Amino acid sequence: MAIAFISDLHLTPEHPDSGDWFRDFMEQSEGKFTQIYILGDLFEVWVGDDGAGPLGQEKIQEIIRKVADSGVELFFIHGNRDFLIGEDFEKQTRCKILPDPSVISLGGTRVLLSHGDAFCTDDIEHQEKRAQMVTSKWKIAFLNKPLEERIETALEMRQESERNKRFKPMEIMDVNQAYLEKVMREFDVQTLIHGHTHRPAVHDFELNGKPARRFVLGDWYTQKSMLIYDNGSFSLRN
Repeated sequence: MAIAFISDLHLTPEHPDSGDWFRDFMEQSEGKFTQIYILGDLFEVWVGDDGAGPLGQEKIQEIIRKVADSGVELFFIHGNRDFLIGEDFEKQTRCKILPDPSVISLGGTRVLLSHGDAFCTDDIEHQEKRAQMVTSKWKIAFLNKPLEERIETALEMRQESERNKRFKPMEIMDVNQAYLEKVMREFDVQTLIHGHTHRPAVHDFELNGKPARRFVLGDWYTQKSMLIYDNGSFSLRN
């Protein structure tokens, strides 16, 4: 059976189609996939594991748990929207949280997985905020705030992010190829799979004198973007 990679679903009640697509995708996964990797931004916002109920995210957790109970292995890497997903989510869903980035083996080949925003080094504003919010100090301080305050803050941050995107050149919000190659060398890989940029594509290039490949997953706003690995080959579907 095959392995599926998805990211950037940005699930929220405001976009019910994405939620329906995800439910259908997961329901059809049994007997089709042995593993599913979710490479971040499964949710539009995540204010802490205790906020799943008020934000209507418990249904998604139930869907994931049902698939895990069927025997499909599920893995998750944090995105910039849902980096506060924690141990309770992992216990409720049986979806194993992996560090960003992580290396897996596919057919004996090392493959690097990442959400992808860490590669967008030209977006200095995003990197500065990211560096602050991934610290344990910031996370603890935020999670200690009342739930209502966290929800309000998260929604404000989301709106600010959308406003800022309008004034940034598209190339700034894409990955920095030189930095990306540096990371790939550090992890000794020739294949990378990531999301975040919402630009589904397959990029072929040379790294260390050998062919290298970067798979970019798309978002789920208007499509069901996924990368399928089956019988030693990849297929990017949108």
